[in-house]
Amino acid sequence: MAEDNDELTNDNLEDLNTQEPQETITRITGMYKEWFLDYASYVILERAVPAIEDGFKPVQRRIMHSMKDLDDGRYNKVANIVGHTMQYHPHGDASIADAMVQIGQKDLLIDTQGNWGNILTGDRAAAARYIEARISKFGMDVVFNPKITQWQSSYDGRRKEPINLPVMFPLLLAQGGEGIAVGLSTKILPHNFIELIDASVKHLQGKRFTILPDFPTAGIADCSDYNDGLRGGKVHVRAKISQLDKNTLVISEIPFGTTTSSLIDSVLKANDKGKIKIKKIEDNTAAEVEILIHLPSGLSPDKTIDALYAFTNCETSISPLGCVIENNKPLFVGVTEMLRRSTDNTVQLLKQELEIKLGEFEEQWHFASLERIFIENRIYRDIEEEETWDGVISAIEKGLQPHIKHLKRAVTVDDIARLTEIRIKRISKFDIDKAQQKIDALEEQIAEVKHHLAHLIEYAIAFFTRLKKEYGAGRERKTELRTFEDVDATKVVIRNTKLYVNKEEGFIGTSLKRDEYVCDCSDIDDIIAFTADGKMMVSKVDSKTFVGKGIIYVAVFKKKDKRTIYNLVYKDGSKGPSYIKRFAVTSITRDKEYDLTNGNKSSKALYFTANPNGEAEVITVFLRQVGSVKKLKWDIDFADILIKGRASKGNLVSKHPVKKIELKEKGVSTLKPRKIWYDDTVQRLNVDERGELVGEFRGEDRILVITQKGIAKTIIPEVTTHFDNDMLVMEKWVPKKPISAIYFDGEKEMYYVKRFIIENENREEQFISNHPNSFLEIVSTDWKPMAEIEFKKERGKDRKENEPINLEEFISIKGIAAQGNQLTKDRVNAIHIMESIPYEAPEEIPAEDLEVIEEEDMSVSKTTDDETKASNSEDDNGQSTLF
Repeated sequence: MAEDNDELTNDNLEDLNTQEPQETITRITGMYKEWFLDYASYVILERAVPAIEDGFKPVQRRIMHSMKDLDDGRYNKVANIVGHTMQYHPHGDASIADAMVQIGQKDLLIDTQGNWGNILTGDRAAAARYIEARISKFGMDVVFNPKITQWQSSYDGRRKEPINLPVMFPLLLAQGGEGIAVGLSTKILPHNFIELIDASVKHLQGKRFTILPDFPTAGIADCSDYNDGLRGGKVHVRAKISQLDKNTLVISEIPFGTTTSSLIDSVLKANDKGKIKIKKIEDNTAAEVEILIHLPSGLSPDKTIDALYAFTNCETSISPLGCVIENNKPLFVGVTEMLRRSTDNTVQLLKQELEIKLGEFEEQWHFASLERIFIENRIYRDIEEEETWDGVISAIEKGLQPHIKHLKRAVTVDDIARLTEIRIKRISKFDIDKAQQKIDALEEQIAEVKHHLAHLIEYAIAFFTRLKKEYGAGRERKTELRTFEDVDATKVVIRNTKLYVNKEEGFIGTSLKRDEYVCDCSDIDDIIAFTADGKMMVSKVDSKTFVGKGIIYVAVFKKKDKRTIYNLVYKDGSKGPSYIKRFAVTSITRDKEYDLTNGNKSSKALYFTANPNGEAEVITVFLRQVGSVKKLKWDIDFADILIKGRASKGNLVSKHPVKKIELKEKGVSTLKPRKIWYDDTVQRLNVDERGELVGEFRGEDRILVITQKGIAKTIIPEVTTHFDNDMLVMEKWVPKKPISAIYFDGEKEMYYVKRFIIENENREEQFISNHPNSFLEIVSTDWKPMAEIEFKKERGKDRKENEPINLEEFISIKGIAAQGNQLTKDRVNAIHIMESIPYEAPEEIPAEDLEVIEEEDMSVSKTTDDETKASNSEDDNGQSTLF
């Protein structure tokens, strides 16, 4: 056999050394494929994605386990905890410290001390050697239980670490989680602590539930497209912006995922690009967010708020993606299913905990009973004559036999060995009554645990209820849930450039500064242009764009604008008849040329006007004196022409050649008053019949707004208007209708009554005293309001009967700044508003039954000077252009 083996001897080695080395070929493709899959699996399972069982990533789980190892009730240096964690986590200290800071900033599992950074400003935490931490009381309560924890060897085999921690709470949904792995990512948004507990209880009760995100940075969120946190969902989050005064906005809450620094940077960038216009910005953030945005005078705060949402990080969108690890595999699951699984897992952990307690109590009861039998029956004397260990065991076993029939399990050798370890001192002081009391107490505890096991769901509900009671204080919802309306960027963008036109050559653009100025515009606007040959085109603002020679009208184009009406008279072909038409342009294809005539060659526009409020003027038509034509002049009222589509042919003006057309009379609007609704869900006005009808509005009509702070103002109804949460009255303003108010004066500590009318429609005025203790009790816009005073009971006297007050008779109408009349000298318990006295208000003049345009754009309710210029290329009256 030795001859058959290839053995290496010294001679063989010398021969091998003299030979040339053989080449080895390793295919990189196969190696790369194997290594890449190993790496991808490791990143997914061991680094980026949390486990569904406990909601932890491995590094987080190891940090919590290390903190439990070191826990003695006192704070530990984070650097010390990080170093201890490195025994379990095979990565650098920086990644462990960063992960620990993230857990600490969520203020749930870790009790922190020192500078742990600021999620609002983005400031980093101090170095790990300067900050301290310990497990919070809540963390000790719901995360750890070594008896029901499954263990595995650490990466170097020296220690044991938990496979999963026995977390008895939907921790992953409370904290949220985010990670990017190889070809895979997860983004689970944080949810409200109290709402998660309530949802868990509903699940245990068999009821349906819904959970929505709640962010630590607060803000406002629109979760209508949340999609249960699955792929494809989207959450829109906004900063909370309010108006401090007419020239100052204040941001008090920021969107999740941003910081005050990044938000301010985005505002400054939008200002530099000309999207918004601000004077300066201040960051006063400390424990609470406070960013002051100072506006130039004359700039609309409402439009600026919308512009901030449209062009800055004041509004962002988050795309959730529910991905977790289950049984070492990625699982895509919604937050509802995550909560169900977490709650069911909590029930099973509670069951295991109860079963372990039951076993421990039964074991204690078993030995206490054995001990009592052993001592009470003096069985220990039976071993005095025994000389061997086996003899001792046999003697005790024999002595126990008559007394162990009531025990719940057989007596083992280990039980007898424990009996031999009882000290003589304990035997001599043994008290039968105390022993029986201990056994009785253990029986009560066993019965209680068995009851909990038999009613496990009720026990779990009680567990969640206790968590809510002990730890729910101060964890109320921070993020306000609201439905948003998309901000139309074209309506709120600042006009940051100027538009020019070369009518003869047919060019429009922002670089034609030597040509005719049209209007101010923004770089995202669309421009509509009409030419003398009856063509129309809409094009995006650019430095120079050709739209066609002979331009007769240029303006900024408003999408879906059904209120701007174009009046046109054109000649059909070189020798054809003339037609008249009215139309609106609501939707177009950009850069497409539209023919507004009948399409014949040499057609020409004879008369054209653009009317932002649907005006219809009267024109005079003059014919050429040709042949036997008798009537050479007559008037046409555009109000008699129906508004149709832009492709309509129009009505015949004359078959004979037209000499000229002149404007005879300026037009008035042919549109009915606009019906305006208020949608409380999005807190916006609209003309889409959503919400409550506010009223019908003509051009100069306004809305009355009264707030809880005692501020009254009137505003022009526009869809961009923002309304405060403390708004009490929002209705169509009737100038001669009085406002009645009862308020408490904090300085004089008395109730006052006043009635007034709004005298200055353009001013916001406070009609109660500005003392910090003053408050508005009742406000009414009824013509004859009634109130009732409920008096406090004075000691030793009967309570005074309630007193009705007719506010119209109580006080006459005075100025808005007047203090008013004292309501009563008696002490007031409450004031109630009563049903008003019937009164027939003056009727409004009804609108004429004219052609109605269903409009969508309310921003032209009051034409400004800039808009007038934009809609008029030749005449100052904004009405007509003659050719």
